[in-house]
Amino acid sequence: MTNRRQPPRWWAELLLLGLVYGAYSGGRLLARGDVGLAVEHGLAILRVEELLALDLERPLNRLFTGQAVLGIPADFVYASLHYLVTPAVLVWLYRSRPQQYRFARTWLMASTLLGLVGFALVPTCPPRLLDASYGFTDTMAHYSAYGWWGAEASAPRGLGSFTNQFAAMPSLHVGWALWCGVLLWCCARRPLVRTLGAAYPAVTTVVVMGTANHYFLDAVAGAAVMGAGYLAARALPAGITGPGGITGPDRIAGPERVSAPAASSPQATRTAGFRGKSTIVSGGWETSAGELLPVQRSADDAPDSPEDAAATAR
Repeated sequence: MTNRRQPPRWWAELLLLGLVYGAYSGGRLLARGDVGLAVEHGLAILRVEELLALDLERPLNRLFTGQAVLGIPADFVYASLHYLVTPAVLVWLYRSRPQQYRFARTWLMASTLLGLVGFALVPTCPPRLLDASYGFTDTMAHYSAYGWWGAEASAPRGLGSFTNQFAAMPSLHVGWALWCGVLLWCCARRPLVRTLGAAYPAVTTVVVMGTANHYFLDAVAGAAVMGAGYLAARALPAGITGPGGITGPDRIAGPERVSAPAASSPQATRTAGFRGKSTIVSGGWETSAGELLPVQRSADDAPDSPEDAAATAR
């Protein structure tokens, strides 16, 4: 049986993540779609937001364009954190929370591939690429002299042809930030880190709208994709996804957060590290409270039956 407290092989993880990211990047380029259709989708989203009074992009974009002290840092956040924070959280989980890493990695990959489906089916023109009459300013282009990006999204100057500027729906900037925020909130010990984790997706949502890279509904769709990816990851076998998914700080926490029963009897020793009462399903396959799927454990790990416990107590 695989020890789920030990991290998987690092080279296998790098290969797997590299393949998924390569497929994602290549798929984005292949799913560029028709320019007219992308503009039509963008305007349709904008009309829906106006109808529902959710068009928050315009006031934020005006603020970021008029106040360089807000616009320039926002551009740096948009152009960099998406590619720095997510890998950093993955590495941290791999090193410090191997039991949660497996599920988190599967969750991220499933959500990213679902996002690629959205890019292919709904190519969307971001606000910054709409006609100027709609009132949006491309802050990345406006403040390009301060950064490494050009006039084509966050790509470095001269590399704009390697990005799909119509991959706006859903916003994986928001989706990945939400993934990071949930994991930092659930796994980190320090209150400051947990607070920063909770703030990260909110700040990212404001940034993607203020820089005119996404609509508010793009952000909503990004969160929905992460929710769908979470459910997909939970549906996979427990050996792949880890301990039945993420249900809260205590559930996702590493082994050090699991407190052993107060009793010092052999029964207490054998059941230390398992949450709740375990129920034997058959042949050594057991489930613990809150666990998604049965997990096979050795006979030494299995809790005693009520009769054995009573005999031990006597």
